[in-house]
Amino acid sequence: MAGYFELVDAPDGGYRIRMLDGAGALMAVTVTYPTKRAAVAGVAQAREIAGTGLIRDRSAGGQSVPVGPLARVNRRTAGGAGRGASLSGGALAAGKRARAHH
Repeated sequence: MAGYFELVDAPDGGYRIRMLDGAGALMAVTVTYPTKRAAVAGVAQAREIAGTGLIRDRSAGGQSVPVGPLARVNRRTAGGAGRGASLSGGALAAGKRARAHH
């Protein structure tokens, strides 16, 4: 299910980007950008991080080293482990790149 980004006014001036899942549930809100151009550049950076970034567990019981790569999810089973889309978004980004070249 594809999500989307929304450009919104920041309460203190400038702009923020909200990332929502395909159902419209809020997933993340960015820092404040001074201009729309800077906010759009922030979306490009967020896409790159989502597709390639590792997860660093900074939680109270977390590991002191980066976590990754994540297990892959098999789309044919209900949340079971196996082949399919990476939870980090790598396969999702790769699929979008493949569609963009057709």
